[in-house]
Order: sequence, then C-alpha cells, then structure tokens
Amino acid sequence: MEKERKQSLIEGNRVHATDSGSAEVQVAILTERIRSLTEHMKAHSKDFHSQRGLLMLIGRRRRLLGYLNRTDVQRYRSLIARLSLRK
Repeated sequence: MEKERKQSLIEGNRVHATDSGSAEVQVAILTERIRSLTEHMKAHSKDFHSQRGLLMLIGRRRRLLGYLNRTDVQRYRSLIARLSLRK
C-alpha cells in the first residue's frame, strides 16, 4: 500500500485530529490490505502463504470489529456503512 493511500485512509477514518491507531483506522487499513490480497489471490490461486496471510488479516479485522461492536455500537455501524463491509 502506498504511503499516500494509507494517509488518506487514516484521515478519512480518524476519531480526532491526532488519531492514527483507533479501531476505525485499523479496520480501514486492514480492509484495504484484504482487498488487495483478494485481487492477488484471484490471479494466483495456489499461493498458500499469501492465503494464510489473508486469513490472518480477516481474523484480525473480525476481532477489531467485534471489539468495536461491544464498546460502541454507533461507531461500529457507521464504520460498516462507510467501508461497505456488510451486504
């Protein structure tokens, strides 16, 4: 992921001005990485090392979303809508 793309994700999802590590920012960055790895896996279906990495990223994002859902449902719902994760 390019530095500019990561910075734009942080700016678009941060809670306050100096925020760079809140759950929303982490989920947004993980979502971007998951989407890029998904495209890689479409072209290289037998790359099992990347497949394991993808599954680990999905699990980490799922845990962060669960934490956000437990602590603040409103922030969870707005993040889900903003990143269009659920259908």
